[in-house]
Amino acid sequence: MKIAIGSANPTKVEAARRAAVKVWPGAEVIAMAVPSGVGEQPMSDDETIRGAVNRARNALAAVSDAQIGMGVEGGVQDTPHGLFVGGWAAVVDQDGCLGIGAGGRVLLPESIARRIRAGEELGPVMDDFSGRRNVKHGEGAIGIFTAGLIERTTALETALTYALARFITPENYREDK
Repeated sequence: MKIAIGSANPTKVEAARRAAVKVWPGAEVIAMAVPSGVGEQPMSDDETIRGAVNRARNALAAVSDAQIGMGVEGGVQDTPHGLFVGGWAAVVDQDGCLGIGAGGRVLLPESIARRIRAGEELGPVMDDFSGRRNVKHGEGAIGIFTAGLIERTTALETALTYALARFITPENYREDK
């Protein structure tokens, strides 16, 4: 099984590899930087899902011998309880069958939420907040705010595993075709 993941981000690539080998042991995961078609900082679940789907479809199209395309997109969602960060994932096959899943979410501190609402991207804001470099390619906001109890790779792996549900148990999704 050859799987194209629509990202060069090592955290997303590792999440795809972990999820894929659970379903297809020995799967080959090929990283391919592709456009998401959404803003640098997706500001809603709908926009984040669109980005994940676009990445999955674009990756599948870019790797001609891949059977599966995967896409992961991080984004935020504003609620009456505050601004939450989380990830959405999409998986698509050559027939166009699409699975979508989400990882967990964590509430952002209001000091960070204000900056995101003002138009900044979470990655650089987290670098500034944490005093670290390239947080989005490492533990991510989720890792920082859970003190490493949940790492970003694990959260994205969960989202991808949920997106794989229709491929793992296709009999449960027959009516959706």
